[in-house]
Amino acid sequence: MARSATRKRPAAPSGASSPARPGVNPKAPCPCGSGRRYRHCHGSGYAPPVTRPFEGLPGEEHWVALRELVPAATAPLRTADGREVTLASVLPGGAPALVRASGEILLGVQLQGSSDDVSRDLGTALAAALEAPAGAPVDPGPVGGAGSAGPRLQELLDLTAPLEVTVHADFGFWLEGVDAGATARAGLEQANAAILPTEVLPGLGAAYWVRPSGERAHLRWVRPEPEERLLDALARLRASGDVLLGEGTRYAGAFRAHGLLVPVWDLPAGVPAADWTDAATAFQARLERALGATTPLTADERRARAGLLSRQVTLR
Repeated sequence: MARSATRKRPAAPSGASSPARPGVNPKAPCPCGSGRRYRHCHGSGYAPPVTRPFEGLPGEEHWVALRELVPAATAPLRTADGREVTLASVLPGGAPALVRASGEILLGVQLQGSSDDVSRDLGTALAAALEAPAGAPVDPGPVGGAGSAGPRLQELLDLTAPLEVTVHADFGFWLEGVDAGATARAGLEQANAAILPTEVLPGLGAAYWVRPSGERAHLRWVRPEPEERLLDALARLRASGDVLLGEGTRYAGAFRAHGLLVPVWDLPAGVPAADWTDAATAFQARLERALGATTPLTADERRARAGLLSRQVTLR
C-alpha cells in the first residue's frame, strides 16, 4: 500500500555495502550513480545513500509518487533492448516482480524492504524477471537489506520513453488474464478494502488528489524543482497570500521523498478531484512566476520560508 504522507519512515541500514569491484579505477565515478568517486563510494566499503534513486528516469516525480503515495496504479515500461514491462505501484504480497504465464512482466515499485539505493533494488528484481521463464517464480536473491547485487533501473530501461501512469480504483489488474482461485480473489478483496480513492490531475505532472475517510481530502504534488529554489518560490507565494488553492483549502506543509519535495494541501472532502484542476493550473502559473523571480526574499518572505521549513518531514 502507499505509505503515509505525514509519517517519517525509518532510515534503511547504511553501515554495509556491496564489496569493491575489481578492475574499477578508484578515481572514476562510482558505477552506482551516486556522483562520487569509486574510492569514496562503493570502493570504500561503505555505500552512502542515493538520495535521488529515480533521477534520470523519465517521469521521476511519478516514480516517487507510485513509490510513496499512490495505492493502485500501473505504467508501461520498455527496456533498453525493447522488451515490454508493466510497472505497478504494488504487487500481490509485496512481491518485487512476477512473470505471468503469458510472459507479461510486472515490476512492483513498493518493495517491502529496500537498501540505500531503491533503483538498484528494483533493477535487481527486474533483471531477474527478464531472465525468468513465463509463469515461473522470480528469484532476485536478497533485495534491500545490505544492498542488492543487480543493475540499476537506469541501466536497464529505455530512457527515451515517457512514463504514462494509469491510476486504478482497485487492484483488479493483479488478476487480469489470470484464472484466479478463491484464495487469490479473497486476497484481492481484502487489498481493495484498504484503498483510498486517488486520482491524478490531468496535465499537471505528479499532482495526486486523495480522499481519506474524514472531513478533508488532500492534494499531494511531487515537484521536480530543486528544493531550495522551490522553497523560495513557495515562500513568495505564502507571503503574498497566493499559496492556497481556493476557498476552504489550507497549505498543510511538505515532505521530502527520494530527493524531491512534495507540497500538500488540505481540501474540502465533498469537492471531487476534477473540480480542482483549474485551481491547481492557476497555482502552477503563479508558481512558475515565483520560480522566475530573481530579487532577494523580503523580510516577510523569509519569515514565510521559515514557517514552511517548520512543516516539513522526510520520508527518505
